[in-house]
Amino acid sequence: MAQGRKLAGKPAALAQRALAIDPNHRKALALAATAALESRDLDGALTYWQRLLAQFPQASDDAKQVSAIIAEIESAKTEGKDFPVTGDLAPRHTESARAAAPATLAAGATIAGRVDISPALAARVTKTDTVFIFARAADGPRMPLAVLRVPAGELPREFTLDDSMGMAPGAKLSGAAAVIVEARVSRSGNALPQSGDFSGKSAPVKPGAAGVQVIIDRVVP
Repeated sequence: MAQGRKLAGKPAALAQRALAIDPNHRKALALAATAALESRDLDGALTYWQRLLAQFPQASDDAKQVSAIIAEIESAKTEGKDFPVTGDLAPRHTESARAAAPATLAAGATIAGRVDISPALAARVTKTDTVFIFARAADGPRMPLAVLRVPAGELPREFTLDDSMGMAPGAKLSGAAAVIVEARVSRSGNALPQSGDFSGKSAPVKPGAAGVQVIIDRVVP
C-alpha cells in the first residue's frame, strides 16, 4: 500500500521469504505471482498461480478465480503479447491475490476498527516506538490470534485483523466465539509487555465486527 499497491522490491522479497519457510503458503504464492506479473515474467507468474491452484478444491470459487487468471496469462503468451498489469487490470489482480488467500477475508473472519491514543499519552510517544495491535480470545489463552505491528508515527491507525496474521496453526481469529482487541505502544519493540508501555483494549466483540474502537489510555505497571 505504501508503494502505490506495487510489489516490486521489499514486498516481493518478503513474499519470497515466506515461501522459503512454507512453499505452499497461499497468500505468499498469490503475492509472488502478482509480483511476477508486474515484472512481465509470465512464466514465473504461471508457475506461482499453478502452485496456488493446486491448494484449492477443484470446484471452489478460489480455484475458478485462479484458473481464470491462468487462462488469461496463457492466452497472452500464445498471442505473443505482454500481459497488461496497468490501468484497470492491476487492481483486479491485486484483489485476486488477496482473495486467493485461504478464506481469511471472508465475512466473519476479520475484525476492523481504529486505534487512537489519549492526548495525555500522545505527547510521550515517539515515531520510533512500535505499536502492536492484536486480538485474543475473550475467554481462554492470552496468546494473540492475530497481530499487526506498525510504527507509532501512524497513530491514529485504522486496522483489519484476519486469520493470516495468526501466530500458531489452529489458533484462528475466525474460530473464536468472542475476542478482545488490544493495542500496546512498545518503546523497546519487544512483543512482550514491558513496564512503562502504553496500552488499551476494546470490549469483547465477535469475529466479523467492524468499527471497533481501541483507545490507548493507560501505562503498563
